[in-house]
This record gives sequence, structure tokens and C-alpha cells, in this order.
Amino acid sequence: MTQATIKREMRKIAPAGFYLALRIGFAYPKEEINELPIAWVERYTDESYAILDPVVRWAFLHEGAKRHSDFVMEGADGHEILIEAKSYGLDFGAGVSVADEDGLRTRSYGIFARPDREFTDEELGRLTDLLLRYHRAEELQRPLTRNELIVLSMIKDGHRVKYIAGKLGVSEEAIAVRLKNAKDKLGASSGPHAAALASAKGLI
Repeated sequence: MTQATIKREMRKIAPAGFYLALRIGFAYPKEEINELPIAWVERYTDESYAILDPVVRWAFLHEGAKRHSDFVMEGADGHEILIEAKSYGLDFGAGVSVADEDGLRTRSYGIFARPDREFTDEELGRLTDLLLRYHRAEELQRPLTRNELIVLSMIKDGHRVKYIAGKLGVSEEAIAVRLKNAKDKLGASSGPHAAALASAKGLI
């Protein structure tokens, strides 16, 4: 299952949006994916809600899934962040947290939202499975080679395979193989998509 497929499934289950913090080591995630409403992201950032959010605190200490309504009922939402989120279309939410089983001491968590109803147990189970797949995909991802990075950089600059092959003094077939390997490693659907992902990750 590609990362693009995982995100598509997450969007179906959490139509109001979601946020993923992936492969957190000492303190910070290796990658973030934020598909929550822009207005809420700006409000959340401006008010530094991350240090007060009960879902984030819980996600660093636990594994599994928990609905926002459970945090509210337990009195854990002292700053009413989850209550305020409702005014941004995030009426029903849940936190999901997964961690390594191999001693690497990294974890990933997600915050998911719906506008219409609570998440079912089945949906929370599926989100946990999808997040774990994304977490492991990041963990197992093979590094891009120097030659693959060079090709992606040239693709990013708008060059075609024929030009790249001539510039590097190799066959077009060799460039096509490097590009295919890079796409497979990044979970990309095309050369430009792979270049965009590599650029977003700071690799080129």
C-alpha cells in the first residue's frame, strides 16, 4: 500500500481533515502531514496549542486510539481546545498513536476529525492500522542514491530523460531505471511527483 493510498483512505474516514506527526524521535517528527482546515491550523499555531492539547500529550505516552469526547468527559481538555475545534468544523475527533516494536524508540501519531458523527470502533481500528503502515513505510524506506538524487534534481529543473541522459553521458534506459527506483522509494506516481516529494523532504 503506497503512502498516497493510505492518505486517500484516511480522507474517507476523516473527511473534516487530519494531522500526522511521523517518526518522532527525541522530540520532533521526521515528517508532518497537515490536512486540517487552514483557519484552525493558524489559530492552533498562533496560540501554541500543541503544548496544551490533551490529545498530543496522550499520544506521546500511549498507543492506541481515543475519541476527543473521552478527553472532554474525563476533564482532560482544561483549556477547551477540543471544544474550540468544533467551531472550525472539527465536531468529532480522535487521536491515534503507534510506536516501534524493535527498540528504535520512535512513534507516530495522528489527529483525525469528522463533521457529522463519532468515529466507530471499526474506523478507529482502521486508522490505527493505516497509521502503523505509514509509520513502518517511513522506517523501512530505502535511501535514495546519489545518482537518483541527481536525476530527480534535473527533473525538478524541468529537464527530460533524453536531455538528462546526454548530460550525464549514460543511456536513456539507465536514467529510466534510476527514475523508476526513485519513484518506488518515494511512493510517487510520476517523475515530477518524485522530484516534488524529494524537494519537500529537503533531499534535493
